[in-house]
Amino acid sequence: MMAQNSRPVSDSDLDDVTLPFAVEPLDVRGRVVRLGPAVDAILSRHGYPAPVARLLGEAAALTVLLGSALKMEGRFQLQTKSDGPVDMLVVDFDAPDRLRAFARFDAERLAQAQADGMATPAALLGSGHLAFTIEQGGDLSRYQGVVGLTGQGLEEAAHEYFRQSEQIPTLVRLAVAESITGAGSSWRAGGLMAQFLPEASPGRRPPDLPPGDAPEGTAVYEAPEEDSWTEAKALAATVEDHELVDPLLSSERLLYRLFHERGVKVFEPRLIKEACRCSDLRIRDMLRQFTAQERRDMIGDDGRIGVTCEFCSTHRNYDPVEFDAGA
Repeated sequence: MMAQNSRPVSDSDLDDVTLPFAVEPLDVRGRVVRLGPAVDAILSRHGYPAPVARLLGEAAALTVLLGSALKMEGRFQLQTKSDGPVDMLVVDFDAPDRLRAFARFDAERLAQAQADGMATPAALLGSGHLAFTIEQGGDLSRYQGVVGLTGQGLEEAAHEYFRQSEQIPTLVRLAVAESITGAGSSWRAGGLMAQFLPEASPGRRPPDLPPGDAPEGTAVYEAPEEDSWTEAKALAATVEDHELVDPLLSSERLLYRLFHERGVKVFEPRLIKEACRCSDLRIRDMLRQFTAQERRDMIGDDGRIGVTCEFCSTHRNYDPVEFDAGA
């Protein structure tokens, strides 16, 4: 039987929401994320080619899965730097609900990859690294975890990160789809993360290994897999891509389908929105940090300094005189 809070399910549960859940008999906690208009705004605004849009959509879903664990303040960032046709992805999640993202890619290399049938997410990323940065706000310290990209996709990179750095048994599933109808097209993304978090798990981590990235050369400690996690992982792995992006299938119903035999609880959902943190004030402050000569080098043919935000594509123009005057 599925246990859930008393909040009624509504249409808002289907889009731009992350839903925490627990399967207590199996010591499993996790989240489901469903992104509709938020990810469509990000991907459509830039007019990304479909393979790039799918990759960035996966990155957005993964970022929300991880970043939504933050409390009411804090920032979570996913960033890749690699040698593939898509050499950079940046996704920011500002708690509790703000998402923004962009991708940088080489159009010629992407076209060649598509012609060669090599436009999979793993091939587009190539080799490099994936970094997760957490800024919890206040006086709390900044944390960054890094995992190598060696020809795998974001799902596998996330698994590698949790195996090496956090040593928490974790399963991540990501899916992105473009819906095309007579009214036009739109992007959707979804993800599921399940983690084995027993209250008492002796032997899960060696006592002399601190949290965070294992020191270079340290053998990764792997405790024997417990039966409850084996079962939970097998159940979660049955989720299909189309179930994660189906606009008519709620997260609650999906979780019931996966875990009803064991009983699954869902908690208060969190709505997600696409929002950029750029502002006129921030950009003016940034321009003031440059030298007068650097600002002169930025002046365009119209005699003004133009700045375009990589995330939201908003373009702003400034009169360089105001900065020289110290305004």
